Amino acid sequence: MRLRAILASLILFPSLAGAGDFFTLKGHGGPIAAIDVSPDGETILTASFDYSLGLWKDGVPTWLEAHRAGVNTVKFVNDHLAVSAGDDSDLYYWNLESRSARRLAGHKGKIKSVAVSPDGRRVASASWDRSIGIWPVDGGEPEFLTGHRSSVNDVVFSGDGSRLFSASADGTIRVWRLSDGAQVQTLVRHGFGVNTLAADFKNGWLAYGAIDGAARIVEIEDGTLIKDFTKGSRPILAMAADLDSAKLAVGDIEGNIRILDTEDWRVVREFRASLRGPIWALRFSADGSNIHAGGLDDAMYSWPVDTRLGRERMSREQFAFLRRPGEMTNGERQFQRKCSICHTLTPDSRRRAGPTLHGIFGRRAGELSGYNFSPSLRQSDIVWSAETIDQLFDLGPDHFIPGSKMPMQRIVQPQDRIDLIEYLRDAASMEN
Repeated sequence: MRLRAILASLILFPSLAGAGDFFTLKGHGGPIAAIDVSPDGETILTASFDYSLGLWKDGVPTWLEAHRAGVNTVKFVNDHLAVSAGDDSDLYYWNLESRSARRLAGHKGKIKSVAVSPDGRRVASASWDRSIGIWPVDGGEPEFLTGHRSSVNDVVFSGDGSRLFSASADGTIRVWRLSDGAQVQTLVRHGFGVNTLAADFKNGWLAYGAIDGAARIVEIEDGTLIKDFTKGSRPILAMAADLDSAKLAVGDIEGNIRILDTEDWRVVREFRASLRGPIWALRFSADGSNIHAGGLDDAMYSWPVDTRLGRERMSREQFAFLRRPGEMTNGERQFQRKCSICHTLTPDSRRRAGPTLHGIFGRRAGELSGYNFSPSLRQSDIVWSAETIDQLFDLGPDHFIPGSKMPMQRIVQPQDRIDLIEYLRDAASMEN
């Protein structure tokens, strides 16, 4: 993080429990997918597409790195232990004092969400392999719950830890009895994929957001509709509840955040947090005074709940990949849309998910210092050239370099690949 940003953060952070003012946490090299706050309110964890976690104390990050792909979710187990999971299909338990990690494998698809049981003894994971993992925190074999017909997107433990609620792309919310792993109820049959959950078991409600824009509150025991906050067809991607202040936050794909009062079920705040993209992560501060949010930007943003929201927005800078096609050559357009989120063209990789492409031509794959390459790349005999870059995007990374960390994508049209290569010859030149 630049010195100026660190100094600004130190001014804004008398305590992360509730700064009482708008602030940002900057330093990641990719979009923010998840946020959590420590039980003591003094520390924030952020999970990013750049494969890392940010552990923030007084606005200054410590980077936790072990994941081999984008990190989708993170939760504190207690003040000293956290769990994260992501696109690499793995969970990691993090000792936050030693910064060490313990890997847990077993899922066969990306993990979108984790939840911690009320007693802190178990973690549940929601995976796109259609299963739910139940992982003992102190070790032992996991249990996998199956029954959903599509990807599982979110999970929530009941207040006493005896049941688990799961949301799926199959359009259902299901209830599981954890004593024997049995599915005991289909609480909601929504019809469209359900993305996110929040709940208050003391007051008996569960909130869910869905791909068709539905934002609904139902009775936690029988699924009876309490309130429908659906507004248009914008997919709801994130929810967060603060039970002490009786607030629920809802974020959608177009960058809008709504704050609801859960006592009388009314909208108390609504604002456009992002001008350019989705809200993927929401979390209230420990004292409920701020709402933290993450999305397409490489920073976490936080607004005070009880003041005029929206006076500050997520970065107004235009992402190059969102520029109009006529403003770029075809080669630059291919780079911005296919490569720029993960790679830079400068000597510095800037904490991106992938290594810099500066000086890519003639470089042996997996040999750039300072980047943690996958074993597949380190062990390959590939040298990057016009021919190998063309093959990479013609076949797709999953076929050209099986086992690599690169996302599965292709550039189908030969001329688009030619134009990208010519653009890289100039923009990634060692002379630049």
